[in-house]
Amino acid sequence: MPSKSKGGRREKKEELKRRIKELESALEKEREKAERYLSRLKYALADLDNLRKEVDRRMEEAAERGKRDLILELLPIVDELQMAIEAARRTGESEVLKGVEMVMRKLERLLEREGVSPIEAVGRFFDPYLHEAIQRVETSEHPDGMILEELRRGYLYKGNLLRASLVKVAGNPKG
Repeated sequence: MPSKSKGGRREKKEELKRRIKELESALEKEREKAERYLSRLKYALADLDNLRKEVDRRMEEAAERGKRDLILELLPIVDELQMAIEAARRTGESEVLKGVEMVMRKLERLLEREGVSPIEAVGRFFDPYLHEAIQRVETSEHPDGMILEELRRGYLYKGNLLRASLVKVAGNPKG
């Protein structure tokens, strides 16, 4: 009988070894599967992060476009306030002048905070990227290409052209 018991133990031992190998093999397959899932998860998280960045960038661009469009709509109001100031100065209406200048200063501060700055024109040389010449004035008193008068102020928005200045430019016959 003892031999049967040793043979039975040996068979059990072999069965346990075989079962351990099966379990180890199954464990290795599950580890590989987990690695694939982890890799996919990492790619999915990276894609999600890239998508979030792209959405943020597009939203920021849309907000900038909206702000730029609003500023472009405000500029004619600035022009009209400037004309009102000039008219009040000509007619001597000091109370009206004070009120309109006060509104103008507030509007200019608001535009400045948003990144809008006026383009300097009079006394400078014509720059086709910043100025739009609507008249050439023949004169020998000023150098050729110098801006003599600004008919409508131009503006930059965060360093980029928002609206060109409308100007009269000196045309020196000698130039």
